[in-house]
Amino acid sequence: MMPDHPTIVLVHGAFADSSGFTAIIKRLVSDGYPVVAAPNPLRGLSSDAAQVRARLQDISGPIVLVGHSYGGAVISAAATGNPNIRALVYLAAFVPEEGESAQALVEKFPGSTIGDSLKPVPLADGQVDLYVDPRVFHPHFAGDIPADEAEVYAITQRPATGAALGEPATGAQAWHEIPCHHLISGADRIIPPMAQEFMARRTGGQIQVVEGASHMVFVSRPGATVALIEKAAQQ
Repeated sequence: MMPDHPTIVLVHGAFADSSGFTAIIKRLVSDGYPVVAAPNPLRGLSSDAAQVRARLQDISGPIVLVGHSYGGAVISAAATGNPNIRALVYLAAFVPEEGESAQALVEKFPGSTIGDSLKPVPLADGQVDLYVDPRVFHPHFAGDIPADEAEVYAITQRPATGAALGEPATGAQAWHEIPCHHLISGADRIIPPMAQEFMARRTGGQIQVVEGASHMVFVSRPGATVALIEKAAQQ
């Protein structure tokens, strides 16, 4: 392993877990990168960011921090103030400004099916867990992966609370200070490509559009995903 390889830290989003990163983890490790899949509780933006921030503080040396979907909002907060973060990589991700929530950003542009996809499960504390209805998980969330694989991801998905998706970002967002790289999924039916491009362009970061890719672009296009992460790591 080359001594100057940064650690790649992967943060999953809502309705997923770290198992979706399997293919890209294998490629990154094969290329000599240390990799950490950080837990994302999906309970609330500020508390989720605090947990990821704590995990980052336990890693020595440079870090490239990668977030998918809601995980993008989490890394934008978690990276703030950490001098080891070399780059932020957003995979079909939310990149909020202070005061913006994932829910507000997804509603800013037309084209999302998320409102027709979610099944709420009330919790004892008055909160609501949200799941993507397995009946529409494949066409809405993962349209460019085989149906049998999408079925497994639908079964193993982890819910996010409604509060997490509606919680506005607070404080300084790390993308103002740290170089950014964006992989935009061109056929995304969860976060519309127009919304992804809007968020990406205001960071001033590098943008790559993967035409025909679903919201699970890191699963369907692992080669493009790894290439972008390694480009960020080498700059």
